[in-house]
Amino acid sequence: MNELKQKLLNKTAVLGVCGLGYVGLPLAVEKAKAGFNVIGFDVQETKVNMVNSGHNYIGDVVNEDLASIVASGKLRATNDFSFVKDVDCICIAVPTPLDKHQQPDISYVKSSTESIAPYLHKDMLVVLESTTYPGTTEELIKPILEKASNLKCGKDFYLAFSPERVDPGNIFYKTKNTPKVVGGITPECTDIAATMYEAVLEAPVYRVSSPAVAEMEKILENTYRNINIGLVNEIAQLCHKMGISIWEVIDAAKTKPYGFQAFYPGPGLGGHCIPLDPYYLSWKAREYGFHTSMIESSMMINDKMPDYTVERLSDILNRQQKSLNGARILQLGVAYKNDIDDYRESPALVVRKIMDQNGCKVDYYDPWVSSYTYDGVKYSSLPEITSEIIQSYDAVIITAGHTQKVDYDMIVKNSKVIFDTKNVLKNYDDKKIEAL
Repeated sequence: MNELKQKLLNKTAVLGVCGLGYVGLPLAVEKAKAGFNVIGFDVQETKVNMVNSGHNYIGDVVNEDLASIVASGKLRATNDFSFVKDVDCICIAVPTPLDKHQQPDISYVKSSTESIAPYLHKDMLVVLESTTYPGTTEELIKPILEKASNLKCGKDFYLAFSPERVDPGNIFYKTKNTPKVVGGITPECTDIAATMYEAVLEAPVYRVSSPAVAEMEKILENTYRNINIGLVNEIAQLCHKMGISIWEVIDAAKTKPYGFQAFYPGPGLGGHCIPLDPYYLSWKAREYGFHTSMIESSMMINDKMPDYTVERLSDILNRQQKSLNGARILQLGVAYKNDIDDYRESPALVVRKIMDQNGCKVDYYDPWVSSYTYDGVKYSSLPEITSEIIQSYDAVIITAGHTQKVDYDMIVKNSKVIFDTKNVLKNYDDKKIEAL
């Protein structure tokens, strides 16, 4: 039996994780909880120090779990990549954002690979988890590793792609029980990578024939959601013109037990994947002279939703004989989804920017996000909201559907008008409320 495979099976292998963010830290914790010794790598010294002191900063990680495994010596963090020489397997889980031209920015993946490459050794496994365009593992990662190490992929070391599947705030599905997809450069690369995940996770590991298949699979997952959200956002705009509640329409449609999955409208798309991944695929498709027309159409619809949201708010204010310019607006919620502190790519931030550009006087309240920085400007949440504070605003706009820590009874009672883009007030029968 392959020596590395044996070490994975008996859990004597040392595992590494490059990038200790929303994906990497939960993965490192699960590896340590499974009985492996784990080294986490991150260029941010603040994160390294927090991990080493057992202080958690990721919502999906249990505070006590992190403190326990750090205290036991099962997990330590460093920004010194020379320690890569001590690991048998390393997963790269770093951001893959878009640049200012909406083009893929894989600089973090590239720099992480270049930091690992000098310390790559024989019989080592490298797995990329960062979401990216099909071909990244073979066209970018493999050449960097082979050139720096003088080792041959598939012969001297193993390389695979296994897309991260993280849904912040999901009550049931976490890193440990979410099925994994793995595609290696060679069948043995796939087998070694799958063996590692099987030794860590409780969920099944699904093997595919290549990294490109695994990369495309991840893009498909999120593009599927992007397109369907784009569809329902467009239908929502039509329903508004027709005087029909899109929310009631969706509730009726989802009674069908087959052939329909409910997606919901909103002020735009947020999160670390859905707003970004289709751009990766569209960019790569152009290399083949192919235009992803359906994908690009859905992206256009979703990208315009913040503007549409502010237009609707303007109409609501006009009916109150108020103009957008000069109106005092309270924005409720800036996280990209309910009951989490994650505001990455949140459409609420764009909605705020558009309101500011139109002369609104905006404050926000989010019990989960005390402050955020967007386009170089720092914004801070109101520390609390009271009936008197609510009464001082011309309108309230709900842009995150928090179900906890928000007193909606008090808000409805004291607001002049409310524009609810998340339908959190669906059970309130009050004419001052208008849903998206």
